Amino acid sequence: MKIAMVGSGYVGLVSGACFADFGHDVVCIDKDQSKIDRLHAGIMPIYEPGLDALVESNVKAERLSFTTDLAQGIAGAAAIFIAVGTPSRRGDGHADLTFVYEVARELGENLANDAVVVTKSTVPVGTGDEVERIIRATGTPHRFAVVSNPEFLREGAAIGDFKRPDRIVIGAEDEFGREVMREVYRPLFLNESPILFTSRRTSELIKYAANAFLATKITFINEMADLCEKVGANVQDVSRGIGMDGRIGSKFLHAGPGYGGSCFPKDTLALLKTAEDYDSPTRIVEAVVKVNDSRKRAMGRKVIDALGGPDAARGKKVALLGLTFKPNTDDMRDSPSIAIALALKDGGVAVTAYDPEGMEQARPLMPDVVMCDDPYAAITGADAVVIVTEWDAFRALDLKRVKELANAPVMVDLRNVYKPEDMRAAGFTYVSVGRS
Repeated sequence: MKIAMVGSGYVGLVSGACFADFGHDVVCIDKDQSKIDRLHAGIMPIYEPGLDALVESNVKAERLSFTTDLAQGIAGAAAIFIAVGTPSRRGDGHADLTFVYEVARELGENLANDAVVVTKSTVPVGTGDEVERIIRATGTPHRFAVVSNPEFLREGAAIGDFKRPDRIVIGAEDEFGREVMREVYRPLFLNESPILFTSRRTSELIKYAANAFLATKITFINEMADLCEKVGANVQDVSRGIGMDGRIGSKFLHAGPGYGGSCFPKDTLALLKTAEDYDSPTRIVEAVVKVNDSRKRAMGRKVIDALGGPDAARGKKVALLGLTFKPNTDDMRDSPSIAIALALKDGGVAVTAYDPEGMEQARPLMPDVVMCDDPYAAITGADAVVIVTEWDAFRALDLKRVKELANAPVMVDLRNVYKPEDMRAAGFTYVSVGRS
């Protein structure tokens, strides 16, 4: 089957490469000529483990190609995926659907055969209805159906998530759409991946509800971490204790500096706006957003307290290890490190930093932070070392070297990578999250 993927960013490129690896003929389309040129040269526009090799092998097998020509790219495609960005709209926080609707119009004007148009982008409830209206308004004579097929890819593990999904959600309003989507995902039938067929609006809401629930779990355990510090309990043991309950589950119960990234911040906000529009407030999600925003800056204050308080911290130097919102990605969107760096700067603290993949993206967001070539360069002369992102490279630091290079052996571990007893035995003043 020929598949066209409109949008060659994170979701579009990963999905397109995986579909090609299943044996489909895939064309990835993007208006950004420089991005397409880089892809032709084998240069990935994003960092995702294994993606470069996957793209290379499928390009060589002539199952994956790239173009800026939408009309040429969609010609003969039975399924056309819309995988363009839906960022938060400035001013009101709604999802900005400008790119989605623009693609819908262009598809209607260039459709050359019967096809199913699939919204892979994360979109609010009712977006599929509008996409269908826009395409129909172009007067296309070809049969088409609009289907919702949200993605559930974790950055850093996207290829595995796509090939071995927990579930595949397909929102279709007619048998034509369902039939084509069964063929699209037929290669996954061998893995017995569960496919849930729903209405289009239900599918659109499933994506937002899933992300809001996961964001709630993260925020809940972060608040429990604060309580643990007050009462002398251990949040890691609390997390294990409640996570062993099958009704709760252990995932997304790791205390830290708050969630960030491309999905949770904008999707929780978009869900709030949708709920407001339909006069159906979601108070829990509202609290989650507020608590998470406050927590990021609170982590900056935690570092300042570790330096002895606001007066003692002024003029000192802090090394941030990890800048991206999570490991195995170069994504800096809404990363806690941004708010932490700002809080430190406001407190008169000089900041150095190192991240294995995210420094190029971080530089314009953190103009006052000195980026270093390796973790030890960042640590040199620091009065405190802060682990912000739990990259593997930070799990086995040479602690003796850290003590020699730093001005003071103070470590603030915002991801609970190390054991408190080990760090104190090594002579560090050690501060973690949710542990005494």
